Amino acid sequence: MSAADWAGRDLGERTVGYDEKDVILYALAVGAQATDLDLVFEDRLRVLPTFGLTLAQWAPDVLAGAGAFDDRAVHGSQTLEVRRPLPRTGALRLSGRVGEVWDKGSAAIFDVIVECEEFTATWSLFAPGLGGFGGERGASRTAPVTRPAGIGAVVRTFPTQAALYRLTGDRHRIHIDPEASARIGQPRPILQGLCTLASTTLVLATEQGAHPADLTALQGRFSGPVLPGDTLEVESWPDGDFELRRDGVPVISDGRAVFA
Repeated sequence: MSAADWAGRDLGERTVGYDEKDVILYALAVGAQATDLDLVFEDRLRVLPTFGLTLAQWAPDVLAGAGAFDDRAVHGSQTLEVRRPLPRTGALRLSGRVGEVWDKGSAAIFDVIVECEEFTATWSLFAPGLGGFGGERGASRTAPVTRPAGIGAVVRTFPTQAALYRLTGDRHRIHIDPEASARIGQPRPILQGLCTLASTTLVLATEQGAHPADLTALQGRFSGPVLPGDTLEVESWPDGDFELRRDGVPVISDGRAVFA
């Protein structure tokens, strides 16, 4: 079976419920502070839009479980388009499907799309060894654009962050088990890419004078690992573009975060 045969595959529907405790746990996992009462206190609670990604994680897991790719596949990039705020508690009816499958020669990229009334999210999954099937390559990386220096800020991760974020749904062993992380060449468990991305939106909202729950659009390409406890540098521009770096090296590139 070629990677191309997965394009357009229906991944089914699920109704996923949650409550205020789930929302608060998620906010704490991505870096909200105890003083952020509208993120961590049920009396004032607003839901971070990126919380929806934890409710939709089942879809790429279904594709992996069906045998589309093996455990060498990595999360290449993520987009999120927000249509309306998530309720404080409730259940979302989510539908998942495979979008395009791109042929990068040595690898294939699977786009997994999850939709509901509140948002549309797309995972792009990079699967080594599955390219070369004669398909379209898809968009190439854009050439770097010379632009004025942006606004600099710091994103501080914390040592227990990957272990805490696992409780929101991403229980891949590379985020908790040193033996698993060693198999991918990392000295210790790494932080989940979606956790890093969501943590960055909290800082970007502050820089833009916005509330993080007012996020309307998000994208980012994961280009390097982050270890829990790392201090990261984010550079952002007024149009919403950003780049996140670890010791000067990009870990999220082609970033964009837009707030209402």
